[in-house]
Amino acid sequence: MDGGATPPVVSATPPEAAAFLLVGLLGGAHCLGMCGPLVSVYADRLSDRAGTESLTLVHVRQHALFNVGRALSYATIGALFALVGGLFFGAFDSLATIGSGVRATTGLLVGTAIILTGLGYLVGRSAALDRLTPAPVTRLFGRVSGWATARVDRLVGGPRILGLGAIHGLLPCPIIYPAYLYAFATGDPLRAAALLGLLGLGTIPTLFLYGTLLGQVSARRRAVLHRALGASFLVLGYIPLSHGLMLLGVSVPHLHVPFYQPLG
Repeated sequence: MDGGATPPVVSATPPEAAAFLLVGLLGGAHCLGMCGPLVSVYADRLSDRAGTESLTLVHVRQHALFNVGRALSYATIGALFALVGGLFFGAFDSLATIGSGVRATTGLLVGTAIILTGLGYLVGRSAALDRLTPAPVTRLFGRVSGWATARVDRLVGGPRILGLGAIHGLLPCPIIYPAYLYAFATGDPLRAAALLGLLGLGTIPTLFLYGTLLGQVSARRRAVLHRALGASFLVLGYIPLSHGLMLLGVSVPHLHVPFYQPLG
């Protein structure tokens, strides 16, 4: 075995996978606020090209490609965050005490951030979470969104609509960013890609139905889904938080979900 500390490859556990999929399923209602306008634009373009507003196989294919592009971008960016996390933790693993402390602190910070996000949704303050996005990020979102909207006609009719969906992985989102933090805490790119991919797949039903059939989701129903989303974030945030506490010697009930650990 070489002297460099590397994290063992750990597949996503059932509690993790269930939590990420649930966040995606419930978070689809929030995604309508960000992705909905762009979905409406390209859905209208598809209808114009097809010469009908009725659902056709072309509509289904293009909406599916758009959403697959989103899921792939989430998975790719999640893997990159995990790769950076693995390098970050590995830099401290030559000193066991410091390495353990860094991982504990990361678990506490990441878990707390995710839980606070969950509380924001749970108490109906999700709009306040959007306002926490730094102004430069908001401006960048405006530019990216404007660029995508201006090029919808070029992208909507063929496989390049995958790229239109992939752009969403870069947009500010209080659902995706906590998930990226979680990916960073795992330090395992493959595992993070699987988890973020699941989250992306979970959002597909709502956005797909919105783009093809529904057109809108009532504010009351969206509020109910937001509260349920908040509860699922509490569960997700507790996983790294409890891991951090355990590393500090604080015994708490916890799910058996491994986080970054060097090979001995």
